[in-house]
Amino acid sequence: MTSKFHYFADSGAPVSSLSAKEHFDQLTAKEKLYAHYFSKAAHLGSRIILRQVSPESEAIFDLIRAFYNAVDGDWALLVSRIGLTEEEQTHLIEYFSMFLSNLGNYKSFGDSKFVPRISEEKFAFAAKITPEIAAQFETVKEQIYSTEPASTTLLGFPEKGHVTSYYFGSVTKKEIDAIHDAVGRKILPENTRLSKDADGNLTLLIASHVDNDGAKAAYGENVLPTEFDVPALGDGVKVLVKYGDHARELGLIANSLEKAIEYAENANQTEMLKAYVDSFRNGSLQSHKESQKYWVKDIGPNVETNIGFIETYRDPAGIRGEWEGLIAMVNKERTKKFGELVNGAKKYITKLPWEKEFEKDKFTPPDFTSLEVMTFAGSGIPAGINIPNYDDIRQTVGFKNVSLGNVLSAKSSNEKIPFIRDQDLKVYEDLRNPAFEVQVGIHELLGHGSGKLLAETSDGVFNFDNNNPPISPIDSKPVTTYYKPGQTWGSVFGAIAGSYEECRAECVAMYLTVDKELLQIFGHTEDADDVIFVSYLQMARAGLVALEFWDPVTTKWGQPHVQARFSILKAFLEYGDKSFVKLNYTKDDFSDLEIELDRSKILTHGHPAIKEYLQKLHVYKSSADVANGTQLYNQTTSVSKELARFRDIVIQKKLPRRQFVQGNTFLNQDGSVEYREYEESSVGLIRSFVDREV
Repeated sequence: MTSKFHYFADSGAPVSSLSAKEHFDQLTAKEKLYAHYFSKAAHLGSRIILRQVSPESEAIFDLIRAFYNAVDGDWALLVSRIGLTEEEQTHLIEYFSMFLSNLGNYKSFGDSKFVPRISEEKFAFAAKITPEIAAQFETVKEQIYSTEPASTTLLGFPEKGHVTSYYFGSVTKKEIDAIHDAVGRKILPENTRLSKDADGNLTLLIASHVDNDGAKAAYGENVLPTEFDVPALGDGVKVLVKYGDHARELGLIANSLEKAIEYAENANQTEMLKAYVDSFRNGSLQSHKESQKYWVKDIGPNVETNIGFIETYRDPAGIRGEWEGLIAMVNKERTKKFGELVNGAKKYITKLPWEKEFEKDKFTPPDFTSLEVMTFAGSGIPAGINIPNYDDIRQTVGFKNVSLGNVLSAKSSNEKIPFIRDQDLKVYEDLRNPAFEVQVGIHELLGHGSGKLLAETSDGVFNFDNNNPPISPIDSKPVTTYYKPGQTWGSVFGAIAGSYEECRAECVAMYLTVDKELLQIFGHTEDADDVIFVSYLQMARAGLVALEFWDPVTTKWGQPHVQARFSILKAFLEYGDKSFVKLNYTKDDFSDLEIELDRSKILTHGHPAIKEYLQKLHVYKSSADVANGTQLYNQTTSVSKELARFRDIVIQKKLPRRQFVQGNTFLNQDGSVEYREYEESSVGLIRSFVDREV
């Protein structure tokens, strides 16, 4: 049985203000109104995210808001009036803050449950601040504190005992796959969930403001019937279709986006917003796809936005998207760097270790900007984004890359970073943020932006010479597999697709980071060798600390990015004579564990290790070789007994994950928009959420 301590919410987590006021104040009055209504729409999706994380998350969210209103922001009342100790009060606030940062009681980075450090008895005692809060706590206390069986502390498939809010009841993976195959050519899955009642009846829930009749009124016969057969599950097995999942929220979101249309800068923004409204009101992801086409064409707006059911990382099947909304302003100075990277993208892509047949026929330079985030509605805030995730749009229309500057530049704590040798610590601390900026830029633009999916685009029509298929650099033989009509990268590679693609993009970053001409774009000339060293050391450390997110009982990875980084560490450790990266220790408890990375061997060992791994990842993806791709990724992300030994010390030395306080906008009586920032603390973070309309 795992110690309860393992699940405790972070204590002393660093809290940073995600300030964007300086850039917001530079907008025109019209742009401020556009940003305001978009931001409002994004945050109105918060309850959707909560429902997607765990069944109890929305109720806990309401409990936290009730607590805030009861103390009216004066948390000291929990000590003076209720009688908690100051430490107990702090632990309660820290749980609330961590919950809101993740918009649920499972970590957005790791998909593992966390529980309060304050005891259940003391939490119940604090809840007596009002009879209503005491009653609310009683309804969710078991779900807040339960960590048994251990499988329920992880998000995943129900049949494995894990928790999910994408699938209700005893839905099996076989049923998920069969239903996906049955409707794959008719609808996209990102805005759906699947339920199964006690009698075994299956229902596909589609997110929309309207019900079934409303969807049919909007789209006629171009909607799923109210029920359909799933032959793969047996004769007579039917699935009901129900529109109207998240109906309240999506109606309000559509209303807010309709207001934003009044302040759009151009036709692309107007058409994008109309498509968003249609998608959220009526449940069509085809309309959302249309919105993304206009979004890609809207080059260099002063206010950058995106919204919808975007990333599929948290669905155990890897196909259903979590709600997300971004509103940000351009940092023009930083964007200049990325503009130079975009201008050189074609040249750098030709340096990647595969022939042109495995690359897009035509590279369309994307919009790549550095943004100062005003609003990021989601369960976690990334450092960079490459979207849209619709493969056909990426291949034919294009995509955008954004680097989130005020996320990247968040101040780091001064405490010693675990597993870095003393002799490497100063250069690591000095250059880890600049090195990460380079990594994010390459990862998003040249990682996610590279590659061609060899496909039969329609019956008998191929986007490659099917009579003379490309020669694989892995075995010098023609590829024999490709994507069939209607298939996508995600549908073919399934649950591993998200992590696999993150790994491929990370490898592209590691492969090109050694290019000193590229490093000059980011201002690194004299310190280029140090930046390269820190980039490789930072990746090795990321692979080691990834063990926190691997569960030794289920051997399940809880986060796609860290799973990818762990596999890269393995590539470093196992390449050649195994002298490039070593994990050194002298104590039996591994408390002095350190990473020794030989910087003199980056070009002779580290870079070749990445080349070999990247080549396989890319070719298997490009050619839809799911058999070899899956075998490779399962092998490279498996945790040996030797490496599993280090998991306990990794957990003991883990640093709390940073939390971000975002500002809010408010519409004044005179029609102007006020941007309000909050205290850079857990208390300020809680208040920022309470002030939002959700």
